[in-house]
Amino acid sequence: MVFDRRTSGILLHPTSLPGPNGCGDLGSSSYHFVDWLVGAGQSLWQVLPLMPIGPADSPYMSVSAFAGNPLLVDLEELVSKGWLAPITASEREGFSDTEVNYAKVVPFRNDKLRAAFAGFSKLASAEDKAAFAAFCKAEANWLDDYALFMTLDERFSGKLWPEWDAPLAKRDAKALTKARKDYADAISFWQFVQWCFDRQWKAVKAYANSRGVQLVGDMPIFVAHHSADCWARPDLYYLDENKWPTVIAGVPPDFFSATGQRWGNPLYDWAAMDKDGYAWWIERIKRQLALADVVRIDHFRGFAGYWEIPASEPTAIHGRWVPGPGKALFSAIEKALGKLPIIAEDLGVITPDVEDLRDSFDLPGMRILEFAFAAGPDHNFLPHNYVANTVVYTGTHDNDTIRGWWATCTERERDFARHYLATNGHDIHWVMIRAAAMSVAKMAIYQFQDVLGLDGYHRMNTPGLVGCWTWRFKWDYVGPEAGRRLAELCALSGRTGQDKMPHLATWPADKPLP
Repeated sequence: MVFDRRTSGILLHPTSLPGPNGCGDLGSSSYHFVDWLVGAGQSLWQVLPLMPIGPADSPYMSVSAFAGNPLLVDLEELVSKGWLAPITASEREGFSDTEVNYAKVVPFRNDKLRAAFAGFSKLASAEDKAAFAAFCKAEANWLDDYALFMTLDERFSGKLWPEWDAPLAKRDAKALTKARKDYADAISFWQFVQWCFDRQWKAVKAYANSRGVQLVGDMPIFVAHHSADCWARPDLYYLDENKWPTVIAGVPPDFFSATGQRWGNPLYDWAAMDKDGYAWWIERIKRQLALADVVRIDHFRGFAGYWEIPASEPTAIHGRWVPGPGKALFSAIEKALGKLPIIAEDLGVITPDVEDLRDSFDLPGMRILEFAFAAGPDHNFLPHNYVANTVVYTGTHDNDTIRGWWATCTERERDFARHYLATNGHDIHWVMIRAAAMSVAKMAIYQFQDVLGLDGYHRMNTPGLVGCWTWRFKWDYVGPEAGRRLAELCALSGRTGQDKMPHLATWPADKPLP
């Protein structure tokens, strides 16, 4: 169990990996990155949600809580299978090594996946066709609805599912049967894409596990209204007779926003979910744990209590706190799946009921070093206030890089950090990584950008800003020094095993300790 020992890892989404086809994927760079992690003494690789991207290219507003992101499918593997023709340099014009141009990459990759499906249909071996059929059968409980949803989403391009033809929007049995027959080939295509993702991702995971690296997944608490999940089970959400949300998710006004955050996700009808023992949640967690060794659940506090906003409200101001399912949900999941390797994202306004829910199931919470210097020495995110059952992050995907933060934080924060960390700030990223590594927190996770010492230009996401999620790195950003220094630091802090302890007696005199 990963929580039983001191570990260390890197936060990097696969789309950020190098690769020739417009965005990082599950090809050779993902294996090379695992090798880099091993060389750097790391045993964790944390990713963002692996689901298909949604509005504004965000992986947190997906069309499915179960499906994998088609952009991550390694096209070169499909070429090697003989299902797809080799991709030419001219087809890759307009791609960037340092950012994902979604406007170009999405249609390019979708076209290539369709061509690969045509090739598979004609040329696949009996063994591959049998494996595909077995996958479709094994994952039918979510895959059938997802594939039909995606097919109908294309058929009614530009319309949200309540605007589809009424029999399909309201899931009339005869209409669904007819659609499955009429669009059988299109449905098979979406199933094929998911099969490709599933087997490629599980191959990467198996390789990582074989080298001592565990995968940390990420799961949003809520799902999008325009999703296969909401369309397939509208009874599990607060929707009106026309299938539009009556109340939606968000967070109330706070220090960061005078109007709060109006996320727009439909809210769960927890009473309806309780009637069948939270079966949908059990299946969701089961799927995520098939894809990762540990899962971080975003906005964990929503299970204790959530901010309910009338769908008619333009902001989050006029909402109210409503009790969540609490311990009943996690008891049901734990009864079905065993002890849960889950990280609780317990950021924001955390009340005693949230802490009680987290601690009742022995789930580690999160501490963010970039937030630690905004108050005084009693701040919960300062390392001397940690408890062992904690995951410390230098920063998350929603934070600036450490160097970007240092350049833009208040002078008061900067001065506090200088004194607390005993630094003049010239290598602030390594000083903060060291503080995280040396803390009592069982898990320490660093953004890859911070290990590389990159500035705020390389930030992954700025909440509320359009045009994010595009960052990519090139291997020549990395060099040998970052991995060597990280390995030594994590060995010194007991995060890579005593057998890898550096020999301090022979440490070069001109090299400072990490």
